[in-house]
Amino acid sequence: MALRSVSRRLGSRILNHRSFVASLHSHATSFGFQEVKEEEKSKLVGNVFTNVASSYDIMNDVMSGGLHRLWKERLVGKLSPFAGMKHLDVAGGTGDVAFRIYDAVYSVKRRALQKVDEASLEETQIYVCDINPNMLNVGKQRAAERGLRDNKSLVWVEGDAEALSFDDNSMDGYTIAFGIRNVTHIEKALAEAYRVLKRGGRFLCLELSHVEIPIFKNLYDLYSFQVIPNLGELIAGDRESYQYLVESVRRFPPQERFASMIADAGFEKVEYENLVGGVVAIHSAIKL
Repeated sequence: MALRSVSRRLGSRILNHRSFVASLHSHATSFGFQEVKEEEKSKLVGNVFTNVASSYDIMNDVMSGGLHRLWKERLVGKLSPFAGMKHLDVAGGTGDVAFRIYDAVYSVKRRALQKVDEASLEETQIYVCDINPNMLNVGKQRAAERGLRDNKSLVWVEGDAEALSFDDNSMDGYTIAFGIRNVTHIEKALAEAYRVLKRGGRFLCLELSHVEIPIFKNLYDLYSFQVIPNLGELIAGDRESYQYLVESVRRFPPQERFASMIADAGFEKVEYENLVGGVVAIHSAIKL
């Protein structure tokens, strides 16, 4: 799980600009292994998440053997939430990451160590932004079950990662977990993340990625293409959506290339950490 830093090499970026743009366009118009028109992709992805919203978290548990919980804890640990922060969690409709951030901020032990006063706590705002209203409804229901239905620190917003409704330099942190590979234009989502973050703000992305170990990669491919779609059909009654999921992971840029895209958006101190041999990766960066 060693961290890997990515330095900005301006010369190589200029030389590789044409191939970079070409590959980016290819990814931007893909829906799994299918090539689709850009205006169609958001609708197709929307249909996927409308179909799986009610079983989304259960399927995450089943597919990952519960490991997604540890991965999200790692993500939030890297964020280091603090009382009074303004945070944006994008593609976080079911609230899984937002609730962890909330719990970290409101932790009694953390409050004691940081000597946090109630006024700072009340200023905390965690915005859960998702383009799919069905996913947001699941999150709101989960909030109600946790006794947080009317909690002012949690704000639920229907919105597009590529065209956020938040002001420039307004957020202390930005997270996106298992969401950025579903946007039509990754570079636009990264540009928006950079725009809304304050100077010194943290960007963190948790995403299914590319396995590097050859033998493990073969086993992972077998599990992905033979097991996951069958689990989707058995548990969620939807094989096609989970077929898209595994295909979209293979179309997502490898760790190094995605790190370069983050740097190209203007971020500094870009690094990534592979978990479970690259099954998932956490990319982090800072807006300076």
